[in-house]
Amino acid sequence: MSKHITKEAATEMILLAKRDKGLTFDQIAKAIGRHPVWTASAIMGQATMSAEEAGKLVELLKLDASVATSLQEFPLKGSLDDKIPVDPLIYRFYEIVQVYGTTLKAVIHEKFGDGIMSAIDFTMDIKKKEDPKGDRVVVTLDGKFLPYMKW
Repeated sequence: MSKHITKEAATEMILLAKRDKGLTFDQIAKAIGRHPVWTASAIMGQATMSAEEAGKLVELLKLDASVATSLQEFPLKGSLDDKIPVDPLIYRFYEIVQVYGTTLKAVIHEKFGDGIMSAIDFTMDIKKKEDPKGDRVVVTLDGKFLPYMKW
């Protein structure tokens, strides 16, 4: 029987092994049969892997079975601190929502009606776009529209 480790400890072990083996999220995702962004989310403790996916990951990275067990536990989603993030890359996304959040809401409501974009029935993709003035980050958020119900 393997010992229990926290999701945070599992994440740290996975990221260290990933670095030591020189692997990318794309390579790990291919090995487990998932999308790279979803795979990174699961590694960061925000999604649940199946026993098969977790087994493939720990085999690839040569990690203890306790890591696979942790990867199969239900996460506490959105478990970042509630303070404003200080990491510049994460802060920029926070800033985007602060500056454009009401715009996103207004345009979505205009196009779809009163409702939300699902974060459950949802996919995300991150691409690198070559540009002579500096490479571009292209983030695609694709969520099902969920109208508010009346009762």
